[in-house]
Amino acid sequence: MEITRKLVLAFTFVFGPVVLASYVYGVSHAENPMDLWGGVPETWRDYIVPFMFVAALGFLIYWYIVFFQLEESVVSSLRWPWAESDGNGDTRLLLAYALFLIPSAMWIESTILHIENDYVWTQYLVIGTLLFASIGNIMLGLLAFGAYRDGVEGSVMMIIGSIMLAIQCILNDFVIWVYKFPW
Repeated sequence: MEITRKLVLAFTFVFGPVVLASYVYGVSHAENPMDLWGGVPETWRDYIVPFMFVAALGFLIYWYIVFFQLEESVVSSLRWPWAESDGNGDTRLLLAYALFLIPSAMWIESTILHIENDYVWTQYLVIGTLLFASIGNIMLGLLAFGAYRDGVEGSVMMIIGSIMLAIQCILNDFVIWVYKFPW
């Protein structure tokens, strides 16, 4: 199967809404949706909630530039900052999006599973989903930085978009939320 920009775009068209639907579904069937905040103090939520929207905007900025501003050949040339371009940028982009979106769609359900059951392993499932989402976010940032090093127009906005996403995904979710959750 050849991985193209159109395939990656289709993947994001499917899994982006799946992430949002998983949050709506998860909150709607959780016994107590406030338990999903874990040990995050209520006063911190006033800071975290706006960054959820900042993250969504960052995701959309990155997504729009990659799929609607860059030429297909530029997307195919996306590379890691330490490597040479080999024409597999679409594959790298799909991997980054998959590592970000699929775990993001699983996070709330894995958290509910942990809250509702007394299994030792469920905390590792939750932390693992957040770790993989964070790795996907970092990979998006690395691809943007590689594009910046190659002088790609729009790469600065891709970097900004990935940082906006990272504030929520890595700092608020993977670091603060995991640290504060009452495991």
